[in-house]
Amino acid sequence: MKFILLLALPAVAENFFQTLLGFVDTLFVSRIGLAEVSAVGVTNAILAIYFAVFMAIGVAVNVYVANNLGSERIERARHIAQQAIVLSVVVGVTFGVVTLFFAEPLLRLMGVENDVLEAGSTYFKIVGIPSIVMALMFVLSSILRGAGDTKSPMKVSIVINVVNIVLDYMLIFGFWIIPELGLVGAALATVIARLVGTLLLMNYIRKTEVIAFRKDFWRPDLEHQLELVNLGSPAAIERLVMRAGQIVYFGFIVVLGTNTFAAHQIAGNLEVFSYMLAYGFATAATILVGRNIGAGDHETAKEYARLSTFMAMGFMSLFGVVLFFFGGWAGSLFTDDPQVIKDIDVALKIAAVFQPFLAVVLVLTGGFQGANNTKFPMYLTTIGMWVIRTGAVYVLAIQMQMGIAGVWIAIGLDIVFKAIVLWIQFSRGRWIVVESEPQKPCHPKTKHEDVRCINNY
Repeated sequence: MKFILLLALPAVAENFFQTLLGFVDTLFVSRIGLAEVSAVGVTNAILAIYFAVFMAIGVAVNVYVANNLGSERIERARHIAQQAIVLSVVVGVTFGVVTLFFAEPLLRLMGVENDVLEAGSTYFKIVGIPSIVMALMFVLSSILRGAGDTKSPMKVSIVINVVNIVLDYMLIFGFWIIPELGLVGAALATVIARLVGTLLLMNYIRKTEVIAFRKDFWRPDLEHQLELVNLGSPAAIERLVMRAGQIVYFGFIVVLGTNTFAAHQIAGNLEVFSYMLAYGFATAATILVGRNIGAGDHETAKEYARLSTFMAMGFMSLFGVVLFFFGGWAGSLFTDDPQVIKDIDVALKIAAVFQPFLAVVLVLTGGFQGANNTKFPMYLTTIGMWVIRTGAVYVLAIQMQMGIAGVWIAIGLDIVFKAIVLWIQFSRGRWIVVESEPQKPCHPKTKHEDVRCINNY
């Protein structure tokens, strides 16, 4: 339990500050207007697809670094870490080009109104073209976490938030000689904060002895690139399936009206604070499971996954109580529209009920990934998102005219389904994928032995 908390709490703090960044952005943007809130929400729904790919590379490198350090294959861990950075640069540049040429068509697919489209297109281009920065942030943080360092990403998140909050205020509303830039200012603040974060993360890795950079490891290596793609692909597909389904049911919500979508977006920005708790324990589970799987100790890996899940359930249940009783009040910070506030309150009361199940889903998914099993969560997410969530949103919110209540009940049904299936699979011991037996550690004492270790890991 001590090791879990040592790894989880800094990760919780990191996620808290990352979540705070989105919260502050939405809070400031809400002062401009609800159309702008919807523009940011729709844009972020598409950017979430980008994040899915970046996060998948991060998942793969996190697991491989943890596995190889667990089996004391230090050089292999270093090499894969640097290859992940190379891959993230290529993918980030690719998404930047896509944004440059297809920002508006992608937003049109969401079925947004014209006033939202214009604002969303501008915001999308500013934050999406420099996608390389987002990609590097995901991967660099994952490398540090895979090496057992959850404190450095936490420190970077704090700095990013300070930079973002200050720049948000200055650029959105104007300050001294800086003109009022509105939504453009919010986008610029986000990009600058991410750039600062990337530089800081790179500096932390450069100073890390375990994952110290080597010049000869920057050369693209097809074997390691394929390893990252093979492990990360299911995680990417899982996220893409989830985001694609999200785009579909977001379209259903847009049909309900701009104000309803804005209420959904604001509720999501408030509920996401609960995710910071689960992701913190999921990070601990991935690291500890990965290390023990690499060392061949499956029983200890399972115990860490189980304890991490139970601890997350406890913390998130407490947060659920906060959501239930104070959701409406928190919503009033974003808007004074009484109907929007009421919708936010309804959404968060429903979300509160499902918090323990959400803990199971997120933490066990992290445990499965640490055990090299990224395919099962992918299959489960596909069924949950497209058969249960999207279908239920259409039936409950549109056909039965339950509005935002129908949307959040549908989300809850999906969460419960995935939690039950994941726990059954975990309890039966069908969650670990071992591709090969742990290799003997290699401890080079000479330059010649160092080369042998590198070539034979």
